[in-house]
Amino acid sequence: MTFIVDNIRSASNIGSIFRTADSLGVSEILLCGISSTPPNKEILKTALGATETVKWQYFAHTKDAVDYCQKLHMKIVALEQTSGSVLLQHFRTTANTAYAIVVGNEVEGVQHDIIQMADTCVEIPQFGQKKSLNVSVAAGIICWEMLKQQQLG
Repeated sequence: MTFIVDNIRSASNIGSIFRTADSLGVSEILLCGISSTPPNKEILKTALGATETVKWQYFAHTKDAVDYCQKLHMKIVALEQTSGSVLLQHFRTTANTAYAIVVGNEVEGVQHDIIQMADTCVEIPQFGQKKSLNVSVAAGIICWEMLKQQQLG
């Protein structure tokens, strides 16, 4: 599994995504656009060493990161609330399939053109007033659910 980080502005969120990636065995993080890259001080502070254990690359444009994953035959899953998104509890992974999860900007979400490139959009059900999760928390939730399906049945 790979994370594609689409223009995340907070280096602390990126560090948290690194930590989650290490914890859940994500193979690579593709940092895109305005997203900071290691050795940014805020990333290192929240990653707690995970920048050394998780492979990462930088792409100036998220589209190029998606193209890269598609060439590796990964299914692209955009984590976004859209009219066509599938609720997380209804989303099913396929065995022996590699996935790239796109997580988007804290305010704008995943870019529209990236959503169009995705194989599917998945939405995490939310019940509070804001209907919004921190991007690093959301990344952990979807990754855990996908790993659970693939490894635990």
